[in-house]
Amino acid sequence: MTPIVPIQFHVNGNPVNTQVPTDLPLIDFLREELGLAGTRLCCGIGVCKACTVAARRVPTSQAQPMLACSTPVALLQGQSITTVEGTGSMERPSKVQQAFLDHFAFQCGYCTPGFVMATEMLLGRLRAQPIRREQLDAAIEDAVGQHICRCTGYARYHQAIRAVVLAEKGLVKA
Repeated sequence: MTPIVPIQFHVNGNPVNTQVPTDLPLIDFLREELGLAGTRLCCGIGVCKACTVAARRVPTSQAQPMLACSTPVALLQGQSITTVEGTGSMERPSKVQQAFLDHFAFQCGYCTPGFVMATEMLLGRLRAQPIRREQLDAAIEDAVGQHICRCTGYARYHQAIRAVVLAEKGLVKA
């Protein structure tokens, strides 16, 4: 029998106070307990990055990528998790989501939540520490280069990410 532990953390700004089995993956908790189906399970071993969410260990820390398929909920005590649902909606897409739509960056959309979350975290890092324009392509590659898309390739994702970064003043220095 798997042990059950109490856990308190936040998801998309909402407090979660519950008890979970120590081996329950975050993706299952998000989908089954919270009804947040935007985070995708694809490979199940953290290779594809479709399940990427943003995690903050403390509220003032920089968000870091977390793989929801391989992270047990029991390890999230006190953390703050943001899923793709926390970035925008169908009625009000985030700047990143809109850029992906404008650049036709995806076909099936299965991997898109992982790309959205990685891009949101890239924007956060650039807001904290802008880079020179000639470093932008490398920063995009660093943010999403490990993400796997089986439909479109990556050119349109890169174009959309580049466009959203360049559209926000102060992220890229001349």
